[in-house]
Amino acid sequence: MLTLIAIIFVVGYLVITLEHSIKLNKAATALLTGGLCWTVYMFTANSETEIHHITEELFKYLGEISGILFFLLGAMTIVELIDAHDGFDIITNSITTNNKRKLLWIICFLTFPLSAIIDNLTTTIVMVTLIRKLIQDRKDRLLFVGMIVIAANAGGAWSPIGDVTTTMLWIGKQVTAENIIIKLILPSIVSMLVPLIIITLLIKGKTEKPTLIIEKKPSTLLERNIIFFSGLIIFLLVPVFKTITHLPPFMAMLIGLGILWIISEIVHKNKDEEDKDMYSVVHALRKIDTPSILFFLGILISIAALQSTGQLFQLASYMNEKIGNTNAIVISLGLLSSIIDNVPLVAATQGMYSLDKFPTDHYFWEFLAYCTGTGGSTLIIGSAAGVAAMGLEKIDFLWYLKKISWLALIGYFSGALVYILQHILK
Repeated sequence: MLTLIAIIFVVGYLVITLEHSIKLNKAATALLTGGLCWTVYMFTANSETEIHHITEELFKYLGEISGILFFLLGAMTIVELIDAHDGFDIITNSITTNNKRKLLWIICFLTFPLSAIIDNLTTTIVMVTLIRKLIQDRKDRLLFVGMIVIAANAGGAWSPIGDVTTTMLWIGKQVTAENIIIKLILPSIVSMLVPLIIITLLIKGKTEKPTLIIEKKPSTLLERNIIFFSGLIIFLLVPVFKTITHLPPFMAMLIGLGILWIISEIVHKNKDEEDKDMYSVVHALRKIDTPSILFFLGILISIAALQSTGQLFQLASYMNEKIGNTNAIVISLGLLSSIIDNVPLVAATQGMYSLDKFPTDHYFWEFLAYCTGTGGSTLIIGSAAGVAAMGLEKIDFLWYLKKISWLALIGYFSGALVYILQHILK
């Protein structure tokens, strides 16, 4: 039965990768895969106690997954609300270049630090929305989005609040905030910089901004600034809220959404219902990409089934036994995180190795943070940032594999080499 769960996951994964070829929405496949994995798992139960245990496991993982989904829901809604008020014009109007190479560097060097501050998932949502307003040609835009995913994951890896896996290691006392920043910032920069240099050599020419179709009365400058800066402050305060309250980030995002909702109602209170509707949170909620959220749900509950049945732990143990070399193990885990979500992989690794074997700020934990943070960039569904970009821009899995994966892979190994050399030469 446990083998059957793995087979269902692999088949479902393959169908997702062939979404555009077989004309089957990836969200439907992911939901079916997740449901079947847990259904088969339940059939392994031989007693009421085991049934109760599996049900508890499902609710435990669903609680963790819902935190990610609510965070995504809140972030996407805030971004849509800012966009409805043309808030991103504040940034796009300040970017005057239409040279592809210059623009790519500007976008990447905005994405990298921003993902370290507000996290790579939120940053990806913001930057993909931003790039839509700067580039009309879809082929050019997708290349930029691919680099946004690489830059966001690289920027998140070196910050204790930038990527969920680094946060897990920070909370678990495997790493300290100061040390992880010092040790990983250079490898992370390299993992972004190398692909950026390569892709810069491959592109040339100028971009064209999309022609705006005005479907509503433009918001006033005051309204635009109030919503944009309120939304920006909310994003920036999410990690602060988490640090102070120790509550999960989705709580901060939902509170922030509630605050921005009230602000938007007050700002537009004197308008009639028809004019107000276009600027409301209700309208923003109707515009967000719900299928992408459902896809995220399906893929994460599928992976949760693999974790709950112990198959991820067995895989990690097998790699430890067969590979042996610490660097090879961690690099392999990073690459594996592009196929299987990095969160359960890191959780399994934390369970395998105690702080007695690898104490706080040990080389192993730092390298694990880098590899699992940046390794997910090698496949579009290998990270939360990639999944968000895939949903927002309807990116084909195979397109990303052909155009971006090799760049991400070169960047990944370049950063890993820098980290290893940095450790040897210190």
